[in-house]
Amino acid sequence: MQEPSVNTSATTSRAVRLESFGGPEVLNIREVPAPQAGSGQIRVRVTAAGLNPMDWFMTSDADTATRFGLSLPSGFGTDYAGVVDQVGHGVTGFAAGDRVFGGALSRAVADYVVIDVAGTIAAGGDAHHTPDGVDDRTAATLAIAGCTAAAALAVVNPGPGDTLLIGGAGGGVGVFAVQLARLAGARVIGTGSATSADALRALGAEPVAYGDGLADRLRALAPTGVTAAIDLFGTDTVRAARELGVPDERITTIAAQVDGITPANGANAAPGAIEEIARLVAAGRLRVPIAASFPVERIRAAVELQAGRHVHGKVVIDL
Repeated sequence: MQEPSVNTSATTSRAVRLESFGGPEVLNIREVPAPQAGSGQIRVRVTAAGLNPMDWFMTSDADTATRFGLSLPSGFGTDYAGVVDQVGHGVTGFAAGDRVFGGALSRAVADYVVIDVAGTIAAGGDAHHTPDGVDDRTAATLAIAGCTAAAALAVVNPGPGDTLLIGGAGGGVGVFAVQLARLAGARVIGTGSATSADALRALGAEPVAYGDGLADRLRALAPTGVTAAIDLFGTDTVRAARELGVPDERITTIAAQVDGITPANGANAAPGAIEEIARLVAAGRLRVPIAASFPVERIRAAVELQAGRHVHGKVVIDL
């Protein structure tokens, strides 16, 4: 068993806090007491935090926040990467100085975050060892988007011989879904704007413009048909897939509920899925484009950019 280690040098921590729910304008950096690792916990000195749409969606209003178990004052951000600097009693598998990454629901954008080593992203946080060859900015993008992509692919199970349609393929989850589907041997067609076409091609997808007439454009691009579909944005891709005869059991969504369609949730990703994604990144078989990085002092600008939903890749906060 790892002997407890205690670093008491830090007594305060910068943390992004919300005293009211709303948009980027309610995000503020506060000095708060540095959290301390208790039994079964580790404390991580955060070096980078990746942003996701769920971060600002959860904190946009009180009713939505309540659905996710959040109350005021609230933290912000979920994906993190950093270095273990405290190890509590009873912890095995982690030592001070270990590089780690993971998720801590709505509290990751802070100098320090305490993680329950037996927890989940939504309850206590989770931590995984960062492989050599994966920098902290990249590691800080993996947890939410990687788990969500893995869960979506598990629903539709693409493989050689499949033509997979991914709606919103240029976003944070799409970055992972496209590449994982290609690694599984599927042909991938990704919807996006005209400005995202080159980024989609770089990931291995064939770009197609979203919007009215999508089904007709898909018929021209894939005359032999589309066999599976993942809608990462809303329901337009679901409608097009159904129009092309894709069976409901091979369609999934992450941001909408559609009768007859099984939704995907990153919390249901298979055990080991995120570690496998990290290994693929370390091996150079999966890349994560970082669209922009911001110092924590510019958290509002970073969230405004990410919430615009036109970023090709991930947005990261440096701490």
